[in-house]
Amino acid sequence: MTYLGIDIGTSEVKAILTDDAQTILASSGVTLRVSSPHPGWSEQNPEDWWHATLDVIAAIRQAQPVAFSGLRGIALSGQMHGATLLDKQQHVLRAAILWNDTRAFAECVELEALVPESRAITGNQAMPGFTAPKLLWLQKYEPSLFRATATVLLPKDYVALRLTGECVSDMSDASGTLWLDVAKRDWSERMLAATGLGREHMPRLVEGSAAAAQVRPSLCQEWGIAHAVILAGGAGDNAAAAVGLGVVEPGAGLLSLGTSGVLFAGSDGFAPNPGQGVHAFCHCLPERWHQMSVILSAASSLSWVAQLTQSPDIGALVKLAEGVDARSAPLFLPYLSGERTPHNDASARGVFFGLATEHGRAELAYSVMEGVAFAMADGNEALRSAGTQLAQASFVGGGSRSRFWAQLCANASGLQVLRHDHGVAGGTMGAARLAQMAVTGLLPAQVCTRPPVQETVAPQASAMLEERLARYRRLYRLLREEFAGAARDGLAS
Repeated sequence: MTYLGIDIGTSEVKAILTDDAQTILASSGVTLRVSSPHPGWSEQNPEDWWHATLDVIAAIRQAQPVAFSGLRGIALSGQMHGATLLDKQQHVLRAAILWNDTRAFAECVELEALVPESRAITGNQAMPGFTAPKLLWLQKYEPSLFRATATVLLPKDYVALRLTGECVSDMSDASGTLWLDVAKRDWSERMLAATGLGREHMPRLVEGSAAAAQVRPSLCQEWGIAHAVILAGGAGDNAAAAVGLGVVEPGAGLLSLGTSGVLFAGSDGFAPNPGQGVHAFCHCLPERWHQMSVILSAASSLSWVAQLTQSPDIGALVKLAEGVDARSAPLFLPYLSGERTPHNDASARGVFFGLATEHGRAELAYSVMEGVAFAMADGNEALRSAGTQLAQASFVGGGSRSRFWAQLCANASGLQVLRHDHGVAGGTMGAARLAQMAVTGLLPAQVCTRPPVQETVAPQASAMLEERLARYRRLYRLLREEFAGAARDGLAS
């Protein structure tokens, strides 16, 4: 039997085909584009996710036709929080509003005023990237579309609908909506009512490793498959990456540098700490939860500076950064899209501090990589304030290709950073594992093993780095009121 893991990311849809031994038989990826029609907005066309999904499946089928014909299960992981609005005929009403969209910052305050106990229910501060505030924004500014909305789906769940004809989600992804009672692993009618919605607007909930639906027979026929194919519940992207790297037990950690940056800690209970911007979510496995610190611009910050400096080869840019004397480099605040942990500040913006005429692309690249590492150190401090003590974390995401970045993150956070052979495939591997569990009934302990560790990157103490980190933190505190003032005056995009 074979299993397909598909990740509906922000910048790419990726997929892998695995067998019962979890060997990767084929992989494929299709790039996506993000639209920003106004400052602070971030949107994608849901049809682009679907067509990219069909393309990656076609590529894998072409590469491994015999193995693909034995496909028994599919699971999806995906970017979280995106609001995909459907009418009664399940037609898309508008472009999906994504996780890094900050337009609904005022509605976050409104939502917490409407439900004073919202943080206790959801385990999280209301942040503009979450789904519920987006619907309050739509009520105000696109009321006709809001009234026409019959169903709200997350990005991966829209693709699931196209695959199966059913509206279904899992608890890990649903945790990021602010509509879930995270302790109870069920929709909160109180939170839904605050945004003018009810259970009828929500997909059915299942555990990520459970069978959720069957793929449409017409698709199976098109793919040359004569038997039924199960769709598993799936997972939010970080929970899926954690499953892919065996981060499923309490105290296990994951550090992800993708478009966003995440420090993920497994838990066997609901342990919220919303005051520091820590997310407390359900894991995608039964009776498990997790905490996360999240920054909005991680590897995307490096992509941005590569574009800014007209550097087509990011790998070569990283090599230049490795040769920089950090003492002479500017500091960088990586708040290009605002920030979540620990600041929950939609007004925050990226800053280079200390620029001089001798600085070039190498210094800018180093500063960006260091600034992201410092932001991850802030995230680890927020987790510690919630009582979570991590000693090590598996490295995943596009940034995990860089050993240099791993060392920066280790030095800044004090964590041992584990590099794995297939670290960059964590989300797709996690999805494939969920599909395998849904089909076979195997337990997480039998499937979610840790992949071989390629290298353990230990933190190296540095007085210079500690001083730069302290200055980085002071810089945000000094600029916080300026960020807010610029946002009020319309000066910051």
